[in-house]
Amino acid sequence: MQAKKRYFILLSAGSCLALLFYFGGLQFRASRSRREEHSGRNGLHHPSPDHFWPRFPDALRPFVPWDQLENEDSIVHISPRQKRDANSSIYKGKKCRMESCFDFTLCKKNGFKVYVYPQQKGEKIAESYQNILAAIEGSRFYTSDPSQACLFVLSLDTLDRDQLSPQYVHNLRSKVQSLHLWNNGRNHLIFNLYSGTWPDYTEDVGFDIGQAMLAKASISTENFRPNFDVSIPLFSKDHPRTGGERGFLKFNTIPPLRKYMLVFKGKRYLTGIGSDTRNALYHVHNGEDVLLLTTCKHGKDWQKHKDSRCDRDNTEYEK
Repeated sequence: MQAKKRYFILLSAGSCLALLFYFGGLQFRASRSRREEHSGRNGLHHPSPDHFWPRFPDALRPFVPWDQLENEDSIVHISPRQKRDANSSIYKGKKCRMESCFDFTLCKKNGFKVYVYPQQKGEKIAESYQNILAAIEGSRFYTSDPSQACLFVLSLDTLDRDQLSPQYVHNLRSKVQSLHLWNNGRNHLIFNLYSGTWPDYTEDVGFDIGQAMLAKASISTENFRPNFDVSIPLFSKDHPRTGGERGFLKFNTIPPLRKYMLVFKGKRYLTGIGSDTRNALYHVHNGEDVLLLTTCKHGKDWQKHKDSRCDRDNTEYEK
């Protein structure tokens, strides 16, 4: 019985509320129509409810960074990936090829001559990049006259573009743009070994290379421009510029007369880009003629990602 009484009370209350809203709405509409009729006789006009909202001269536009405003119309309707590519300097000349971004007339005049920009006072330059420039300047292709040159090489050190590296050159974007021979990178060759910062290591070198060719280590197939860019090995800073011992390969002897066939020693990235490859090197390591030695000691928090092989690998690495 008590349950029936509760349901009856709730039903009665709901019915009363519905009637109140219904009759209240009728009275409101009637009074509103009388006011409009009265104001119409007196020449007055009451705006509709929509007119109480403020009027904006233009619809609100999506936020775009200030440095992209001039190109806003062209990027609003492109995909997120295209927007990301447009903001990264490595992609701006992605369609460049020798026939479209290289001026062959400079080479036809005086042959293949390479000009190296003079080193600017106070600019730091790593020994590895000094060796590259010295090798060019010591070759028969070098010219000190830019008007005779077919190819141009920067004296600004672009090898290490990791912002955490002590070899990182700051403000490189403005320094490159201020070069009067830059010409949006046309007929220029940029050398780069490292780009980005651990653990992502993006391929952005930190400035717009324009139409310049890129001689880069570890460049991805997605960004490599065939017959335009140059893929180079990631060589050590201790790698000799010239000379070295005489090789042991004699009369196409296979395998060569050496104790070790393959050697690698480096950091084993526990997370991030490159970790899958380096974590698999131990499968090939045999401790005899194939030595692939890695250490887990990389970064301040490497112990957080430490695995069961780290202690053994670190010991082998430090021998």
